[in-house]
Amino acid sequence: MSVLRTSTPPTRSQEVTRLTLGAFMAFAGVSHLTFARQDFQAQVPGWFPLDEDLVVLASGVVEIGLGAALLALPRQRRLTGIALAAFYVAVFPGNIGQYVEGVDAFGLDTDGKRLARLFGQPALVAAALWAAGLPERRDRRGSRHVGDAPREDRP
Repeated sequence: MSVLRTSTPPTRSQEVTRLTLGAFMAFAGVSHLTFARQDFQAQVPGWFPLDEDLVVLASGVVEIGLGAALLALPRQRRLTGIALAAFYVAVFPGNIGQYVEGVDAFGLDTDGKRLARLFGQPALVAAALWAAGLPERRDRRGSRHVGDAPREDRP
């Protein structure tokens, strides 16, 4: 079986996570392009070689695309969840840069708040992978189950 395919149905919590992340990402993407543009520019590390506004606009478009895919393409949940997890990893240096450079944005106006935010990124990666159906659970016999309790009548 391909890592990007799953034949098992998602659990209710995986579906809720997928839909919640989809809405969150679509909203975040729109905010990149509109009312929160300056705050997002503040998160682009000073050492990053591209124009801050270009980075914010491009990441906003990517976020809208990922959000829309999570919401509208449930059969592609594995691919979109993995892509979202990778995106969260890719933007993490911006969060580190905000902490190291002491940049105020989004109400993160102390080193303690900026440091605390860093611990939220692994939770987002885990949520994206959960929405993707990862990790697949196995029953006592080693059969894969994602969301379904092992059935006693299975051979």
